[in-house]
Amino acid sequence: MNAELLASPIGLVAAVIALTVVLVGISTLFWGLFRLFTVPGVVVHEFAHKQACDLVGVPVLEVAYFRFGDPPGYVRHGQPERYRESFVVSVAPFLGNTLVAFAAFLGLAALLETTGELRTASLTTVATALALGWFGLSIGMHAFPSTGDANALWDRSRAEWRQSPRVLLGVPFVVVIYVANLLSWLWADLLYAIGLFVLAAWVVGIGPV
Repeated sequence: MNAELLASPIGLVAAVIALTVVLVGISTLFWGLFRLFTVPGVVVHEFAHKQACDLVGVPVLEVAYFRFGDPPGYVRHGQPERYRESFVVSVAPFLGNTLVAFAAFLGLAALLETTGELRTASLTTVATALALGWFGLSIGMHAFPSTGDANALWDRSRAEWRQSPRVLLGVPFVVVIYVANLLSWLWADLLYAIGLFVLAAWVVGIGPV
C-alpha cells in the first residue's frame, strides 16, 4: 500500500518532467528550423544596410549577416552626418528585400507557368521551385525595417526638425515602420511576402485576371 502511494507521486513527477523535456525539445527544434528558414531574409536585410552605408559614406564598424542569437543579424555603423543618410540606411532593407523577393517570386511564377503540374515535373524543377519560394517568403518577410531603424530616424527628426523642417517628411515613414513591426505579431510580414508573390504571379499571368 505504502509503495503504491509513493509510486504514484513519483510517477506523476516523472511524467511531468518527461513532458516538459519533450515540449522544450519540440519548441527548440521549431525555433531552430524557423531561424534557418529566415537565413536568406536576414542576410539580404543586413546586406542592404551595409550597402546603404557604403553608398552614403557612413563607416561600418561591425557586420553580422546571420547568427543564432538576438538579433539574428546586425550592422553597427557610425553616426550619419545628415538626416538623409540616416534615412537611406534605415529604409534600404525595405527596398532591397522587396526587390529581391519579388525577383524570386517572378522566377517561381515563371517556372510554374512553364511547368504546369509540379507533380509531373522533374526533381530539379521541384527543388528549384521550393528554393525560389523559400527565398521569396524569407526575404519578403524581412523587408520591413526594425524598430531600431525607426527609433534612429525618430531621434534625428526630433533633434533636427527646427533647423531643417524637411526632416518631418520622414515622420510618416517612421510611423509606417512602427505600425508594420507592431502588426508583425499578426503576421503582417508574412502577408506582405504573400502579396509580393500574388503580384508576381499576376505579372507573369498565372494569377486571377
